Amino acid sequence: MAITKTKKGEILAKLEQAFAEATSIVFVHFNKLTVADVSAMRAELKKEGIQYFVAKKTLIKHALASRGYAGELPELPGEIAVAWGTGDSTLPPRGIHRYVQKLKGALLIAGGVFDSSYADASRMKEIATIPALPVLRGMFVNVINSPIQGVVMALNEIASFRRGI
Repeated sequence: MAITKTKKGEILAKLEQAFAEATSIVFVHFNKLTVADVSAMRAELKKEGIQYFVAKKTLIKHALASRGYAGELPELPGEIAVAWGTGDSTLPPRGIHRYVQKLKGALLIAGGVFDSSYADASRMKEIATIPALPVLRGMFVNVINSPIQGVVMALNEIASFRRGI
């Protein structure tokens, strides 16, 4: 079914506004998704602050062209949706990656926009595997704490050895 010119204008305006606010964008190739899967995915992604929108590739490309991102737009095969977020820039790729693993074969990451430049599918997959910011902070604290903990354990062993003498 053809989309009217006014409807295309509305979709284009929505995409342009979304891309202006987005910290990162993921291009999602989808195939053979059930309505139940899409509804559940959208609801869960929305709780995390990730928007998911299906649009014609020409409208997506037109909205992206107005943003002037660095690099070259990756190839967008088949049916494409976009996912974006306004908070943590790794959140949209992580959210989509979780569903790529859950719905094997139905979703694929086709590329995206990260740090104001286009990224291919492999780079977006790498970004998707970066742990969340609180997890990274915890890992950093653990790295800092490890030498201190080693010193405390060594001092404890020296004290217990002296008590034994």
